[in-house]
Amino acid sequence: MIQRRTAVALLASPLLLSGCGGGAEAAPSRSDDDRAARTTATPTPESSSSPQAQGIPGLGPRTTAAIPERAEQVVVVAGGRGKDSPLSTVVLYERDDDTWQPGASWPAHNGRDGWSEHHLAGDLRSPVGVYGLTDAGGLLTDPGSRLPYHQSYGFRSPGTGFEGESLEGSFDYVVAINYNRQPGTSPLDWTRPMGAKRGGGVWLHVDHGGPTHACVSVAKAHMKELLRTLDPDRHPVVVMGYADWLAQ
Repeated sequence: MIQRRTAVALLASPLLLSGCGGGAEAAPSRSDDDRAARTTATPTPESSSSPQAQGIPGLGPRTTAAIPERAEQVVVVAGGRGKDSPLSTVVLYERDDDTWQPGASWPAHNGRDGWSEHHLAGDLRSPVGVYGLTDAGGLLTDPGSRLPYHQSYGFRSPGTGFEGESLEGSFDYVVAINYNRQPGTSPLDWTRPMGAKRGGGVWLHVDHGGPTHACVSVAKAHMKELLRTLDPDRHPVVVMGYADWLAQ
């Protein structure tokens, strides 16, 4: 049986995000700058690729090669309307022996100004790349997540989005995307291995009806499905970017 870590906490500090329609990114600290100088920015996990991953539609040889060999679940976020579009689709692929089986295609939003190959805090673009999915959480109680789940009032999402829509409930459920963060920690953890200037707090979360700062958002029912399906023993990753970049 898979053991799940569930924590319930109230954070005394405000939630600081570069994406997800949250607040301002934390100012760079001396330790952030030192870590950035020692860290090479890379959009992919450090693992060899699997020849079995070649069957995922829309992914070219370079993108395919970045998928870790052990990954058996791949969330593909594809921006089909170009580099500068905030509209995308999400499909969860699961490996069955030597083939990849797709799930349903879900409409999604990404960063307001589209995608970036060198994401920076506040650029309003989602980072392209292949990233691990190891940690989850939300304002609401655990809906049956297989990933470690951190429930906290820190996931409250007040305010309005770019199109005037309410952000209430956007962080009811989230899955942290392992871009510039420390895997194995709460999505609320502020650690930024590449430094604060490279942004952080990039999540999969509940859609609020408009573009995000850098995150990827899908309907609440789809978030619950992801939480109940993504299995740490199957080493899930997200592959995200605009269609032309994914096809390389």
